[in-house]
Amino acid sequence: MSNSIEVINLSKSYKNKIAVNNINFKIKKNEIVGLLGPNGCGKTTTIAMILGLLKPTNGKVLINNKNIENYRIELLHKMNFISPYIELPKKLTVKQNLIVYGKLYSVKNLSDKIEYLSDKLRLSKFLNDITGELSSGQKNRVSLAKSLINDPSVLLLDEPTASLDPETGDFIRTFLEKYKDEKKISILLASHNMDEVKRLCSSIMMMKSGTIIDEGKPEKLIKKHGRKNLEEVFLKLARINDLYTKNE
Repeated sequence: MSNSIEVINLSKSYKNKIAVNNINFKIKKNEIVGLLGPNGCGKTTTIAMILGLLKPTNGKVLINNKNIENYRIELLHKMNFISPYIELPKKLTVKQNLIVYGKLYSVKNLSDKIEYLSDKLRLSKFLNDITGELSSGQKNRVSLAKSLINDPSVLLLDEPTASLDPETGDFIRTFLEKYKDEKKISILLASHNMDEVKRLCSSIMMMKSGTIIDEGKPEKLIKKHGRKNLEEVFLKLARINDLYTKNE
């Protein structure tokens, strides 16, 4: 099975600060991989480099075996992302937002695509409402619809269920599971919800101070570190000193 995302010796420095330090990982087709770590560990910087928004200091990102720096425009038509920290235009309706983004990606049969996503993500009742007047949970679902408007083969999810109530959060996770299996897409998931990560991800990477300090299947990491659950593993790794290595 080929790799949709391959990160090779990727680093990013800002003057005297190293934000991301020589990380490597691969994500195959039809796979969800989790990227975990405390705030400021380098997750967002990593995602920005994968999207081609930031130029790496060293290393490279391959999307479908092509370097994002050299083929950014071509590859971005096959990629998309969601982040709770990036809002959609507030004065447009939900439908207008989806039309704008659909046209940016030159989506064919756009009306059918919007109808499909509205039905799948429970947007139909507020499709003509002003986006800025929606609840945070509703905005989150609209952002997810935006991220799927172009049928991406590579999807980057930063806290996709933030601000959602438990029932809606479970609905979104079920949707992502089915959508991934149906479309065979590759997903990188950054989340602080450990139950979500354990449920969705075939493997996870633990990041701290710009470095991937451990990785593997959720159950194996729980057993390896002698903890009861993934949250306890996260807390252990987040609190140890920066000299930690996977060989300890």
